[in-house]
Amino acid sequence: MSCIRSLPRIGVALALAALAGCVMPQSRDDHQWAATMPAEQVAPPPTDGSIYHAEQGMELFNDARAHRVGDILTISLVESTQASKKASTSTSKKDTTNIAAPSILGHTLKVAGQTADTTLSGDRAFDGSGDSSQSNQLSGSITVTVAQRLSNGNLLVRGEKMVTINQGQERIRIAGIVRPQDILQDNSVPSTRVADAQIGYTGKGALADANTQGWLSRFFSSKWMPF
Repeated sequence: MSCIRSLPRIGVALALAALAGCVMPQSRDDHQWAATMPAEQVAPPPTDGSIYHAEQGMELFNDARAHRVGDILTISLVESTQASKKASTSTSKKDTTNIAAPSILGHTLKVAGQTADTTLSGDRAFDGSGDSSQSNQLSGSITVTVAQRLSNGNLLVRGEKMVTINQGQERIRIAGIVRPQDILQDNSVPSTRVADAQIGYTGKGALADANTQGWLSRFFSSKWMPF
């Protein structure tokens, strides 16, 4: 009886634990996506009487494509992935064993007038199947900054874009490594040319909340549900 009375208390404790896990804020390193500013340089004193001044930053013969820390670069999002998986397993096994009645002093053992023959049989079967498919597509563009120039000349870029709408916010984040030779003349590069790309598209607000399961529904759909 004591075990039966404690069941409601255990259920309430499990529900509170699931609620605490769902409302616990997730730590997020926003610095990982923050724009990188170039180091400030002290400008030399101006010199009058010259046509070109170094402090004006006019690069007449240099490439306008991003190549320094703090330069901006536009990444064209052309992500499209499709994946499918199908598995099927079927096994069966059937065993039959007959054991004749033993003989004692030349006479076959009988029980209740019947020969004591024994038959053992077993029949087992398993049939399982699974099918999974997924398709994702993301298009658009996002402008990022060069966070670091690696020793081999490649550029570590990162940045984010946040759009606020009436009922919520949409945030796009991307970080990765770009080769300078993959940058087009308009200072853009497709996302398929970004190595170690980390692309995130998230949203929050009324629309995102309406499209999310409640904590109790997530608990009943989680692996902790014993049924």
